[in-house]
Amino acid sequence: MTTPLTARDRAKAERSDALLTAAARLFAERGYSGVSLEDIGAAVGVSGPAVYRHFTGKQALLGAVLVRVSELLIRGGADVVANLADAEERMLALIDFHVDFALRQAHVIRVQDRDIAHLSDADRAEVRRLQRNYIDLWVASLAPLLDAPTAEARLRVQACFGLINSTPHSTRSASRTKASTAALLNAMAYAALTAAASDAPKP
Repeated sequence: MTTPLTARDRAKAERSDALLTAAARLFAERGYSGVSLEDIGAAVGVSGPAVYRHFTGKQALLGAVLVRVSELLIRGGADVVANLADAEERMLALIDFHVDFALRQAHVIRVQDRDIAHLSDADRAEVRRLQRNYIDLWVASLAPLLDAPTAEARLRVQACFGLINSTPHSTRSASRTKASTAALLNAMAYAALTAAASDAPKP
């Protein structure tokens, strides 16, 4: 039997979520080394020392931010795979899910790309484990659509992530809406994943 959450428990959970959100935004804006616990606390209206009621320190906050984003990707990707039987529809839905995530959470992806070296050994290992699982999920979904070895499928998936993840925070074109950017990324990602090797131009 699950014990109901008290008002105090809910308030603590909400404050922890607020701290994680603020930390992700500040790490993205200033880099891990450019942010203090006092900065993060001030962003949610508490003192720096009060942050210790929720996290053991700045490194633990970074770990929580990056582990959580990896868990969200795994959970979302697994839901897509579980709900679609057709291989092409499943792959297209996975791409759409990841593109939408990258456009909404570009700041978190920036933190992961830039500041993963600052994680504790345990958190870095957990993030890497979750990332491998997410890649494996994509590789398994791509397999029915691609007559290629697993190693090539994995390379295509990783290259696809590079395409999707780098675009939201490297493009600032005011002429493109979020919807048109998403549509273009979806099309490019699917083409990159499924293109025949013979389609590549010869050097």
